Amino acid sequence: MVQQQAYFGLGVLQKIKEVLDKENPSRIFLVCGKSSYLASSAQKELTPLLERYAVIPFNDFSPNPKIEDIKKGIFCHNQEPADITLAIGGGSTIDMAKAITLLAEQTGEPETYICKKDQSIIPKSRKIIAVPTTAGAGSEATHFAVVYVNKTKYSLAHPSLLPDYALVDPQLTFSLSPYATASTGMDALAQAIESYWCINTTEESKNYARESITLVLKYLASAVHMPTPDARIAMAKAAHLAGKAINISKTTLCHAISYSLTSYFGIPHGHAVALSLGETFTYNAALSESECADSRGIDYVRSTLEELCDLFQMHDPKEVKESLAVLMRTIGLEERLHYLGITRGDLPLIMSKVDLERGQNNPRKVSSDSLLELLKNIF
Repeated sequence: MVQQQAYFGLGVLQKIKEVLDKENPSRIFLVCGKSSYLASSAQKELTPLLERYAVIPFNDFSPNPKIEDIKKGIFCHNQEPADITLAIGGGSTIDMAKAITLLAEQTGEPETYICKKDQSIIPKSRKIIAVPTTAGAGSEATHFAVVYVNKTKYSLAHPSLLPDYALVDPQLTFSLSPYATASTGMDALAQAIESYWCINTTEESKNYARESITLVLKYLASAVHMPTPDARIAMAKAAHLAGKAINISKTTLCHAISYSLTSYFGIPHGHAVALSLGETFTYNAALSESECADSRGIDYVRSTLEELCDLFQMHDPKEVKESLAVLMRTIGLEERLHYLGITRGDLPLIMSKVDLERGQNNPRKVSSDSLLELLKNIF
């Protein structure tokens, strides 16, 4: 795994000069969001810092990374190969930059690696600097990159996808809209909760997740409605910690369900994940011995869920579920599928596109019947 150097705090974007002085690139492959690069003030801050370098910009991609976008990026990258990649944007932008940088150095077609038909990926030789402009995905802290192929989500995973440098400057999130703040904030919360109950969790990942959950519960509503610097800083930290947590454990059922909601119905990722979070909590709490997927056993899973209840300052999973519903209402996120244009006739499609790898990380096993029941409960 890459040994990442991470910087956090207001103004750390200026550290880019120090990093570039150290790496001394001649050309920089700049992957940035079409609007966020300007809106976040990153462009204003970075223009004078980058003027001494040849910069190859790439922003011709959709909000959720698609294989076609990856190929365009690889073509752009290979026209004028750069020495280093600088990714500035939300989770999709950083995922895009990570995937392009790694796949541009492979000999096969991108699909063969993304769809896991070829596992012989060689490590990247070019370093990546990741700068998030949202407080949610935590992509700057993970060795994964999400890519959609024909509307099906794939997770490209490789140790060298972890960015070599992460510069988390909360100042870049100050311009986020209330909806973007709410949606990305719920992504951070879901990642932290799912990491905490995941069958792959460790004490280290739980420590990251615990701190992230505490910060989100305290500051998310404020960040949406009264975005003080303290609230923005706290949410940026929460998102980064949640990313560090899932970098160890991965995510579970809520993320598994979310991807088709995004690719087929256009629901932004964080909102899509949040829709099933409360219901999955109570689903996991009702597990039996035969349904337990965690090798540490049913008592371990139950104690983990009790710890999560304590973090919410609630007595049981049902109370947590209701508190999550209240939080979503408070920050302006719709809680029901049918209010988002989804019909009962769409449920089989959603079920057929559930990410099995993420679903299998869940502490309670998931059957077709139980998945359908869960979707009906959030319909």
